[in-house]
Amino acid sequence: MSMKIVVIGGTGLIGSKVIEKLRAQGHEAVAAAPNTGVNTLTGEGLADVLKNASVTVDVSNSPSFEEKASMEFFRTSTGNLLAYEAKAGVRHHVALSVVGVDRLQETPYMRAKIEQEKLIKESGIPYSIVHATQFFEFWKGIADEATHGNQVRVPPVFIQPIAADDVAAAVAKVAVGTPLNGMMEVAGPQRFHFDEFIRQGLRASNDPREVVVDSNARYFGAKLGETTLVASGEARIGAIRFDEWLNPAMAHR
Repeated sequence: MSMKIVVIGGTGLIGSKVIEKLRAQGHEAVAAAPNTGVNTLTGEGLADVLKNASVTVDVSNSPSFEEKASMEFFRTSTGNLLAYEAKAGVRHHVALSVVGVDRLQETPYMRAKIEQEKLIKESGIPYSIVHATQFFEFWKGIADEATHGNQVRVPPVFIQPIAADDVAAAVAKVAVGTPLNGMMEVAGPQRFHFDEFIRQGLRASNDPREVVVDSNARYFGAKLGETTLVASGEARIGAIRFDEWLNPAMAHR
């Protein structure tokens, strides 16, 4: 049965892939973002875009990771979205969040994500929250953030990154299913030592930086436990390996 599914943040990295996957299944998937005339912070365009929608998928992201800005973004945009959904009779709210969000509370951005999840759970609208591990696509940003001089300093922990394509597939699958009224995790097929993950990325781009394991190194300001960034046993596992993603030719050997 074809459904109208509105994807908030539908023109971004994950959103555009979710749209593609839903349309391929015959659903009416509508991208909603400021550049399509929908602004969840002001409410502009929400009433129109949500007309006759069965499901809303929220993969939008705060433009800033700074404490006040990220909290303001998730509180306001989620609040507006849920209020307009209730009026429009939307029957399923799907949101993308982060594996380990509850273990990363030193990071202001993660506190804002917890607030977002709380609003969703209290809204009364049936919901599903997808917790994803870190995306392959962000490996370089992670390396850059951890760079001091010519060294990338990372903590001695595990990471289980995933391709954005696999995240989008999981989100699209949840969107057309029965609301979980709970959370599910998605993660990549391999668990790496953090330093090895970054090393593979640097090698593939002929980047000469040196990776150093440092027990005092932080991850965007947070101190990590050994398994903070990996999924639990019940996670849905993606299909794409990091080496295949770095070098698509590897996938067809």
